[in-house]
Amino acid sequence: MSDPIRLSPHVYALPIETNLMGSPTTIFPALILDDAGDATLVDTGIPGMQDDFAAALKTLGLGWSDVKQIVVTHHDLDHIGSLPAIVAATGAEVLALEAEVPYVQGEKPGQKQPSPEMIASMPPEMQARFAHPPKATVTRVLHDSEVLDFAGGVRVVATPGHTVGHLSLYVQQDGVLITGDAMTSADGRLNGPGERMTPDMPEALRSVQKLAQLPASTVLTYHGGVVNEDAAIQLARVAADATI
Repeated sequence: MSDPIRLSPHVYALPIETNLMGSPTTIFPALILDDAGDATLVDTGIPGMQDDFAAALKTLGLGWSDVKQIVVTHHDLDHIGSLPAIVAATGAEVLALEAEVPYVQGEKPGQKQPSPEMIASMPPEMQARFAHPPKATVTRVLHDSEVLDFAGGVRVVATPGHTVGHLSLYVQQDGVLITGDAMTSADGRLNGPGERMTPDMPEALRSVQKLAQLPASTVLTYHGGVVNEDAAIQLARVAADATI
């Protein structure tokens, strides 16, 4: 994996190279550091990535014991894949919006669970992942507009559409918006949500317009990475396009 990218006094992007749907790509989980040095992870990648996270923490002079919370933006496999392993290593709290809880806890099948026919055509490793999806107990249920008391205040923003309980985070003191999959980007250009993997696009586009109301100076998308050039202008552009 590449070294963590410092976005602001409290926020780091953790670029991790992987392979999704047969294609090489880089995902961008986030790490939020409190002034006291406690760490909050935002999403946990695909199964087996706990060593990548441990390496990123070590680069920043941190270890598993420093991770106090894990915020789950949503339950897709590439976001909660290593959640059970990291919870076991850290003992961290797991935070998610209420609508997402039964999916994270394995009480409901994934919202975008492939059909049995599709699973049967996958490599054995992927078949096993969908047969036994990762799950963890959510220890704190979050609510829209709630402000979490760390890193100067982190606002929870409900951004459904990609999944029913998708959330984004706005680190208020730093002006950093962590979108999860509510938005995407490429080479510093901000885009809307990926249509192919978003079941409810009208709702997702309303979520984009909601995010555009935030005074963000930096945006981090899980797929695509960092957007910091004219971030507010780019948010307004994508929100305007979302009305079409």
